Amino acid sequence: MLAWVLDRSHEASALDVADLIDEAARRLGIGSARLFLADIQQLRLNPLPRPGDRGPDAPAGVDIDGSLAGLAYRTQRVQRSRDADTGWFPMVDGVERVGVMQVSGSGTATDRTEAGRALASLATLLVVSQSSHDDLLVRHQRSSPMSLQAELLWAFLPPRTIGTTRATSAAMLEPAYDIGGDAFDHTFVDGTLHLTMLDAMGHDLASGGASAAAVAACRAARRSGAALPDIATTIDRTLARWIPDRLMTGVIAELDTDTGDFHWINCGHPPPLLIRDGHVLPRALERDAELPLGLGFHDPEPPARHHVRLQPADRVVIHSDGVTEARSPDGDLFGEDRLTDTVIRSLASGHNAPESLRRLVQNLLAHQEHRLRDDATILLAEWHPAP
Repeated sequence: MLAWVLDRSHEASALDVADLIDEAARRLGIGSARLFLADIQQLRLNPLPRPGDRGPDAPAGVDIDGSLAGLAYRTQRVQRSRDADTGWFPMVDGVERVGVMQVSGSGTATDRTEAGRALASLATLLVVSQSSHDDLLVRHQRSSPMSLQAELLWAFLPPRTIGTTRATSAAMLEPAYDIGGDAFDHTFVDGTLHLTMLDAMGHDLASGGASAAAVAACRAARRSGAALPDIATTIDRTLARWIPDRLMTGVIAELDTDTGDFHWINCGHPPPLLIRDGHVLPRALERDAELPLGLGFHDPEPPARHHVRLQPADRVVIHSDGVTEARSPDGDLFGEDRLTDTVIRSLASGHNAPESLRRLVQNLLAHQEHRLRDDATILLAEWHPAP
């Protein structure tokens, strides 16, 4: 069945993929299958249409909160209806949540759960492989039109969640459809987790362009083997030359997932937070901040690099000032305490890193009545080495 699906997927469009997975489910004897993709804000699961979907017969989307499908998405565990005729299988790319696969009908397979998991994983790979060049998939991961600067930035950003058996990094960015100058980047290189968060001055196309250029400069330097100070110098030099007078703060960090050694550089950005044993260690990662990027002061003199040794299960939170400085209509700041309390409570309840950030962003949006005045970006890195 794997060979049959792969053979037909090479020339299949996104519309064909939905039909292909449904046919594969029937051949496997697990019932009829339909794919639902999470929107960019992770509020809704939108059905990927099939060629025959028309009018009232077309399926509707479901909320991620308060539905069985959403429970499968949030927990990344298979969920079944009470009569067991309908099952919801998580669609996960690595550790990045993509959506869910609905399987309905009694089926004839002896192990529907195992076959459903395998098919959902295969469907995820096909969806992800086509999402870069098929706008049908992109449209069904959006609920609103996207601004020009947001379109520019999202094209540069990596998956929101990446991970291995040793470490996980998850990020959220709001307002998702109208981001201006915030950006993040994370990747693994030879057992090292690299983390970057940038916050460009302003909230317009120039801000988005500055952040996109900074992310490109960061990657170019990092992939050439540059150390953290040299990465910061490259970003500073790039902005000063090509986008002058555009100020940017940032944190650039790396975590050795073997030893727990955490190094970082802070250029005018709010200091990262260290969560250990359910508590924030006061000022654990607070150091004298360097000047912001874009002024040319870090070329040729690079900023200082700092170091701490993490303990297993430690979490590092890097955030932009749009999170802690978010104000409610009556002027109440969201604040660092509310930020860390929300994350700690969610993690203590058993939620994983991406789900904890999703809940944090929902609280942040509710605090400002869904009217953010500044970009709000959060990056949560966990070190969880094997015993």
